[in-house]
Amino acid sequence: MPLTEPYDDHLPQEDPVALDGAVGNPDDNVVNDTSGASDPPTTGDGPTVEPEPTLPEPVRQRIVTLTAAVLPTLPTDEVPVPLRRVAKFAPNRRARLGAPVIAAQLTADPLFRQRVTARVLTDAGDLGAAVVEGTAPAAADPVEVAALAYLARPRGWRELIDASGAAVRAEADSAVVAELVREAEQRATRAEHDRAVARVEAEKLRDELARVREELGQLREESRQVARTLRETQARERKATELLATERGRAARASADVDAELRRARARLAEAEAAAGVARASAKEARSVDDARLWLLLETIGQAAVGLRRELALDPVDKLPADFVAEAFAEQPGTAPAGPAARARDTDDPARLDQLLALPRAHLVVDGYNVTKRGFGEMSLEQQRKRLITGLGGIAAQTGDEVTVVFDGAERMHGLPPAPRGVRVLFSRKGETADELIRRLVRAEPAGRPVVVVSSDREVADGVRRHGAYPLGADSLLRRLARS
Repeated sequence: MPLTEPYDDHLPQEDPVALDGAVGNPDDNVVNDTSGASDPPTTGDGPTVEPEPTLPEPVRQRIVTLTAAVLPTLPTDEVPVPLRRVAKFAPNRRARLGAPVIAAQLTADPLFRQRVTARVLTDAGDLGAAVVEGTAPAAADPVEVAALAYLARPRGWRELIDASGAAVRAEADSAVVAELVREAEQRATRAEHDRAVARVEAEKLRDELARVREELGQLREESRQVARTLRETQARERKATELLATERGRAARASADVDAELRRARARLAEAEAAAGVARASAKEARSVDDARLWLLLETIGQAAVGLRRELALDPVDKLPADFVAEAFAEQPGTAPAGPAARARDTDDPARLDQLLALPRAHLVVDGYNVTKRGFGEMSLEQQRKRLITGLGGIAAQTGDEVTVVFDGAERMHGLPPAPRGVRVLFSRKGETADELIRRLVRAEPAGRPVVVVSSDREVADGVRRHGAYPLGADSLLRRLARS
């Protein structure tokens, strides 16, 4: 492309140059322009220098970047003194750190700007030639066109910069509009999600309302029955009052008879006291005979029980019902001794748990992860298991109860520390949940033995209650452990 020094309205009137379109030495393409069309506005005293236009920020940055890129290619004597140190910077630091100095020199030193422009136009190729001619391709980047126009300063270069500013602002406005559209779409998506959640909550509330209405109907029926019972009780009370009045009259008459009889009884009492001395001696002798008979009966029963145990050859057992369930349905990481647990209402009161643990031959069954995730869910599963098992070991040591803790797990966890004495640790097998294993443990216990199941799962609580166990909430055990 032609390397010419383009028109510059900051140079004196005799210095402007024009581009003739020829290719070759820049000096061969410079001609004096005598036409009035190329002269900047003048006054009677000489040319008038128009002020520098306000550049959009992207255009200013691009001008600095182009200038910084060609600084090292200029001879040292052609580089202004303030920029010689900047020219030695690394490429990535030159435009960033030297931007103020470069911008100031481009504005104050037209000759330096023309030297930079010659090399920038060479690198720009056809786009640079089009800008020098005062035209810009429609597909060209408006920022690049404005930067080249500012450096080359062809005729109408200010209009090119204004057009670039308008394009940059339009692009920014488009980005803002796109962002607003995107935010509106996100809000619409969130609103749709919220509506879906609200519908689900509404369905839950409807189900809850139906359940409450059903319970209200039951309560009304119970209220009617209580009212009926109250009326019957009040009727019986009136009858009893009438009978009481009648009996009081009879009692008054009987009192007179009793007084007479009392006098006669006192006379007979004196006679009876005399006979009582004789009776006491006889009674003492009879009591001795009865004590001998009772001792003989108890001794006979004890010897019969010993004989029956010997006859049945019953040895002391070393396994409890829960041990058989553990062997049949789950991985058993350790053994656990027997201990007490008690049947109770659904409650989170640790005092109630203590009351149940005081019952004889009770069995405490704990839904492991249900308790740990409620009490210390911020820990890892391994830390949760270790903390719960350690706490249950303290309960087993204090009460001597049989304690079984059940965790979900298709396979036995490896690397577990030994279970404390008195605590049995079970993991459910593949295809079976901890809830099912807990119900198996409860069903395996003999009828009449108190079994306490600690779980806040309503389904587990209802299931074990049907089999005669006492369900307690997880908070009761967590408070008991915190107290320990």
